Amino acid sequence: MRKIAVVLVLLTGFGGLIGVGAVTGLLAGMGGGSGSSTWSGCSTALATSGNSAQRGQRMAARLEREQREIAARIIQIGKQRELPPRAWQIAIQAGKTESNLRNLNYGHADSLGVFQMRPSMNWGTPRQVTDLGYAINKFYDVLLDVEGWKRMRPGAAAQAVERSAFPDRYHEAEAMAAHLVSEQGDVVAALSGCDEMPNTGSLVREAIDYAKRQLGDPYEWAAEGPDTFDCSGLMQQAYAAAGVQIPRVSQDQYDSGGAKVELSQARAGDLVFWGTGRQSTEVHHVALYLGDSKVLHAPQPGEEVQIAKLWDGGELLPTAVRPTLSRSR
Repeated sequence: MRKIAVVLVLLTGFGGLIGVGAVTGLLAGMGGGSGSSTWSGCSTALATSGNSAQRGQRMAARLEREQREIAARIIQIGKQRELPPRAWQIAIQAGKTESNLRNLNYGHADSLGVFQMRPSMNWGTPRQVTDLGYAINKFYDVLLDVEGWKRMRPGAAAQAVERSAFPDRYHEAEAMAAHLVSEQGDVVAALSGCDEMPNTGSLVREAIDYAKRQLGDPYEWAAEGPDTFDCSGLMQQAYAAAGVQIPRVSQDQYDSGGAKVELSQARAGDLVFWGTGRQSTEVHHVALYLGDSKVLHAPQPGEEVQIAKLWDGGELLPTAVRPTLSRSR
């Protein structure tokens, strides 16, 4: 396992909230490299605010028509299979890394297609692995058999499918893939983490407005309204008010509630999480991000729904979840 050098990170998007000590502790507790089994093993998870989002947008803007069509097909098939946006992101990162999102009829050894699948390794016939629909479904089939894939960093999950000799390279497409999932996959749209809400989509505003109307309501464990809430019940009902379905409990909201984004990219309407020992498998609290390092949440028994400054406490996860923007039928 590779050791991670502790670096000083300028957290411009968090107003000094997470200090050097917290950053040092976070990095010290992370496993390095792509072998890490959880998303919290991402050594870049506390990058300077806004940089990754802008980089992803720039990378996506340079894609040609074929590349964007392949990304759209990956998302389309993922939706048809009712897979979470996290799966779409993983597949896009794999395709961008393996073929630059092109359906190639050549590659290393007998590697072919968008995912450079090898017929000699039982991925399918040459004709099959260059059929876009077959290749995408095959990638998803193998991904679903990867234990714990939902909790891996997307690049690590892509590597678990592809088994490349260069595992770290899948992370390079992370920002671009997250942008494409947001742009093409109808995932809740953009807002700078340091701003309030002037440009958010109507569904995000509806969810936030609902949550704000509950300010002062008492916390009650396992409650989901109308007059009392627990943390995840409030999040679910806020998005339900906007016609958007997300899972009920905080662990499921983290695992499959939408696309994963770096915490430094958190935007109004995103969900932020806390986990015991900062572990993504031990999520115990969730809050609604409002921008300007503020969250709205139902804290604990004896307290009321409130707006608070985003805090660390040694448990804040380095990723947020951006719910899928699709009204329930």
